[in-house]
Amino acid sequence: MEEYGKILIIAMPIFLSLIVIEKIYGIYKKNDTAPLIDSVSSISSGITNSVKDVLGLSVTFLSYEWLVSKIALQHLEANLLSYCIAFFVIDFYGYWSHRLAHQINFLWNKHAIHHSSEEFNLACALRQPIASLVNLFTFLLIPAALLGVPASVIAITLPIHLFLQFWYHTKHIKKMGFIEHILVTPSHHRVHHAINPEYLDKNHSQIFIFWDKLFGTFQEELDDVPPVFGITRPANTWNPIKINFQHLSLLIKDAWRAPKWRDKLTIWFKPTGWRPENFEEKYPVNKIDNVFNFEKYGTQNSQKLIYWSVAQVLITLLFVSYLFDNIAKIGLPNIFIYGFFIFLTIYSYTELMDKNKYAFLWEGLRLGFAICIIGYYGDWFGLNRVVPISNYIIFTYLILSFLTTLYFINFDFKTNQKYINS
Repeated sequence: MEEYGKILIIAMPIFLSLIVIEKIYGIYKKNDTAPLIDSVSSISSGITNSVKDVLGLSVTFLSYEWLVSKIALQHLEANLLSYCIAFFVIDFYGYWSHRLAHQINFLWNKHAIHHSSEEFNLACALRQPIASLVNLFTFLLIPAALLGVPASVIAITLPIHLFLQFWYHTKHIKKMGFIEHILVTPSHHRVHHAINPEYLDKNHSQIFIFWDKLFGTFQEELDDVPPVFGITRPANTWNPIKINFQHLSLLIKDAWRAPKWRDKLTIWFKPTGWRPENFEEKYPVNKIDNVFNFEKYGTQNSQKLIYWSVAQVLITLLFVSYLFDNIAKIGLPNIFIYGFFIFLTIYSYTELMDKNKYAFLWEGLRLGFAICIIGYYGDWFGLNRVVPISNYIIFTYLILSFLTTLYFINFDFKTNQKYINS
């Protein structure tokens, strides 16, 4: 946990800087592909995922280390060769786990968050799941285990492989010549994120594009079919925690309502989006039928709300940075208390972004929880030793945040609605 936290401390400012550069470049080119409120939601999703990972909130039924100990035909040292083998095998693993997430109903729940943005930009790369609490695909690393690649090499290569998937989430880079035949490029990945019928469930590769060509899932970006982004059952919320469980919620409801036991049991393993017979008529859900004729979510927001949301996510990043940099000092079980505060924070301000009139309740709960933390421990997890007035700073911020939430609900939202209706 501590090592991964240190890696994230380095990675976060790099990702954030690139997101800002893309935003500035888009404005300069008069082709801004990164609306601020969408980016806030995406970054917030990235925070929830990274906090979940740092807290170790996932279970691996079959560990790679165990696999190596049982089936390795030899044992490699941690050298350039073992890292190259690890990277190649992880990419094979990534292709199939990614493809299955698109094709099996219950697995889609953990991946839908990544596709939920109706934009395509670097920030949406950070839309990663918290619902992936169980790793089912370690067996796909069997080739590396057979060759005896050390578990430490896999542990280092996995986050590197993940971070290398960041750069191609952009509309500003067009086709890249001969590179298109070797690596996944922005053009390939735009196809993957698109909901156009021509593009659905294509280009699952993560680094090397040849997996799609080898296994029959490749689709080139067509000049006459501009990609439209999102998911066919739109999330219609900025709240990443809600998005993470929307599909699972629908599956549970459909399984409960299904009259046939066969449907109750098999719905989880059917192709993604499958529902029992006549359920689309009996229990309709919002679905995009014409990709060129639908309204994107949350486009009517006041500038005040947008800028306040940006401020909230930046402040949250400060809280998260302190957590990642002080995991050992904060210790167990306190890191879980801290993690819950982060989740509560994101849930609260994204509910406000959704213009939920009950957002103040979540904000009040957050304020009360922070008061309990400081009251019990005497300070914010040791922060007073670094910043002696940290208690006052945190209290001031939380009270201001609560009052600002009340302002938006009681004044800004109503004024903005009158303006839209007039």
